[in-house]
Amino acid sequence: MPDMTWVAAVARLRARRETGVLVTVAAVRGHAPRKAGAKLVVGATEAWGSIGGGNIEAVAIDRARELIGAPDAEPELMEFALNDKVTNQHGVQCCGGAVTVLLEPLRVVPAVAVFGVGHVGLELARILARHELDLHLIDTRPDMLTDERLSVLGDAVASVHVHRTKLLPEEVLEDLAPGTHVLIMTHDHAEDAALCDAALRTDGLGSIGLIGSAAKWTRFRKRLSTEGGHDDATIDRIKTPIGLPEITGKEPATIAVSVAADLLRSFEAAGTERR
Repeated sequence: MPDMTWVAAVARLRARRETGVLVTVAAVRGHAPRKAGAKLVVGATEAWGSIGGGNIEAVAIDRARELIGAPDAEPELMEFALNDKVTNQHGVQCCGGAVTVLLEPLRVVPAVAVFGVGHVGLELARILARHELDLHLIDTRPDMLTDERLSVLGDAVASVHVHRTKLLPEEVLEDLAPGTHVLIMTHDHAEDAALCDAALRTDGLGSIGLIGSAAKWTRFRKRLSTEGGHDDATIDRIKTPIGLPEITGKEPATIAVSVAADLLRSFEAAGTERR
């Protein structure tokens, strides 16, 4: 197996946005190749670490790859008896003990990119950061992404990626992982319009949401059609207004709660559909 700690291996899978399985020796009775706590990370084509080699490891890897292919996979335990009376799938291990192995699926978490970290964007980031996802924050204004301002995300559960860039925000779209959900809420309508056009031209994105009024969307829609050359079906990929319609408050925190709730609801619906 490649030489890498299990923590680094899990981080690599997450960075690649690939599913995997964390395999842990949960309990050992008698003699066994590895002590409780030994770990192995299994990806679709690679594996890192070891739980002792031999039949235990080979069977665990086989089962882990079955779980990788199952959208509704749950953690499970496997029991192994290590004696010469038990013929296993990949041979005999005669250590004399027994081993319990825990397999925990590592799923690809949702990814969200917030373009514009103003009053609403920061409130939205505070909410989304409390969930297990990859969160990208993009703004062309350096003062919006200072360490001091983003210190409210210090206890984030999410993996927060801050894009401090002087590039046009739409250029960041090309670097986002496939399936990333995009929320457009910058300080500048021209920047919003350019992002909408670029997002529609970027393959593989998830949902695209735009904050703003009906009048704003009427102007944008016409521009996307006449100047951008997008057809109606393509333009309809953009959802606006964003958020839950029954929440009508205009305060930044209220808007952020509405947008986050709508987004999280769509994640749950997508998970149910996959299952």
